[in-house]
Amino acid sequence: METLNIVYLVGAILIFSSIMASTLSARLGLPLLLLFLLVGMLAGEEGILGIEFSQYGIANFIGQAALACILLDGGLRTSFKSFRVGLKPAVVLATWGVFATVVILGLFVTWLLDVDWRIGLLMAAIVGSTDAAAVFSLLRNGGVKLNDRVQATLELESGANDPFAILLVTGLIALSVDPEGQTTLDFIILLAQQLGFGVVMGLLSGYLLSKLIPKVHLAVGMYAILIMSAGLGVFAATNLLGGSGFLAVYLTGILIGNHKVRATEHVLRVMDSFAWLSQAVLFVVLGLLVTPSNVLNVWHYSIAIAAFMILVARPIAVYIGTKPFGFNNREIGFIAWVGLRGAVPITLAILPVIAGLDDAFLLFDIAFGVVILSLILQGTTIPFMANLFKVRVPNNSEPDEEMEIWVSNQACITLYEFEVKPGAFAKGRHPKDISSKINNDEIAIFALVRNEKIVMVDRNTRLQFGDRVWYGLLGDHAARIARIFNDIKVDRRKIDDFYGDWMISPNVKLGDLPFFNEATTAINPPLKNIKSSPNAPASANIWQLTAAEYIKANLQATPVPGDKVYINDEWSLIITDIDDNGKLRTIGLKHYQPKNK
Repeated sequence: METLNIVYLVGAILIFSSIMASTLSARLGLPLLLLFLLVGMLAGEEGILGIEFSQYGIANFIGQAALACILLDGGLRTSFKSFRVGLKPAVVLATWGVFATVVILGLFVTWLLDVDWRIGLLMAAIVGSTDAAAVFSLLRNGGVKLNDRVQATLELESGANDPFAILLVTGLIALSVDPEGQTTLDFIILLAQQLGFGVVMGLLSGYLLSKLIPKVHLAVGMYAILIMSAGLGVFAATNLLGGSGFLAVYLTGILIGNHKVRATEHVLRVMDSFAWLSQAVLFVVLGLLVTPSNVLNVWHYSIAIAAFMILVARPIAVYIGTKPFGFNNREIGFIAWVGLRGAVPITLAILPVIAGLDDAFLLFDIAFGVVILSLILQGTTIPFMANLFKVRVPNNSEPDEEMEIWVSNQACITLYEFEVKPGAFAKGRHPKDISSKINNDEIAIFALVRNEKIVMVDRNTRLQFGDRVWYGLLGDHAARIARIFNDIKVDRRKIDDFYGDWMISPNVKLGDLPFFNEATTAINPPLKNIKSSPNAPASANIWQLTAAEYIKANLQATPVPGDKVYINDEWSLIITDIDDNGKLRTIGLKHYQPKNK
């Protein structure tokens, strides 16, 4: 009994320490997941507590369950809207991208370590896929708003590429253990089985659960447990059938998350806690499992492999996989850089140890080193790289907080919170009299919070700096109100620099804009992508095209806010807003100072 209590105490201290370490994450600029790993390493056999933990089977069990939970949570937060711009490139990266990275990196590892080619490819397959936990954590909580096309592609890729990576690892382990009994046909059959059963089970289970959950009446806190248990059940059942449980549980989460009803009102908040707990436990256990001195003994291999993967193998795979979908070089560069490695490579590195392969511990130690380098080098530079590759878009049009209040099983009211920033247009105005473009019938004040206390609103109330207002809105006004509450002096400069000084209608003809004179319109620049634009004939004069037609004729990829198309050396069009159906709503017109010739 005493031993059991010691285990409880040590486990609680480790998790508590990991969570408390998160307060240092923002200050130090380190990814939170790395701090979880460090807590585990400090508690390990060469750390402060000196805990000896070498149970690879237990670590694998915990790792599989934690990754399933993380992928389920990621699926619940993946909107169908992201499929419009990111599905096709993400699928290519999750298959071709992983395969190309493994082949290119595997050849390098085989030469570097001077090992059999099967071991070289196995090492590459272990670190060849991006990690969903790392990507979801750093992209969604990193304070950086990315181009929708880039964000959707990265998130969908990280959620979908694990099955292919696991397939390659298990296949290469089998090839190393029994080289005579494995053929190319076996690989193809295994791939089809993993993907086929994974897709079918995921879609079927997600559909059934999305229909079942609204019909079940439970206590509020029970729905998240119901979804969690169902997700783990789908994961296990799919694995037993020979499919990819990771793919199935991710798809299940997507279908449930996009079928919002009253029953799932609080699920995301609770699931967020489950996902964070899974990440904390997983990374602490993996930190306990590793022996730091062994990792340091092979640090030069880890650096060489990480550098080649980040700078050569992944960029080649990403370029070939995304270029056909119209991604520009800046977007490709950023996607290639954010190939974050996390728990998945370490969990996969456990499998060769369990299988008893030669050089298995070498692969594990190198993989651990690669993950640490990836989290430090790539994880800490996401904001810098987003600015460098110009895939970051201004974020002044989102509320500080959203909360849904369900009034029936199918209908809900969304409350939005906005805070009055210094220099905001809303400052000094009545909470309801903030915009002439919003009808008073479409805006209702739920609460005004000043100095952490609720203030009664009357006709003499005026907003002050620091006030937080909760609104209930009819219509799509949240973005407009957010801009009114933000600092117009700071944000207006950023917005103008990014989107331009003028906002124009997508339906206005370029030649009708007052900025272009006869000398300008006499020059008719060629259209780069005119054949793919059904709205413009091949012989079209660009000045007779609308702004939307011109953008679509010159943009090869699916349009997203932030996309820029140049008219000439002095003018460009930047997409500002797009509706849920992909239709352009607002376009920015930007002028550049002419270059001295």
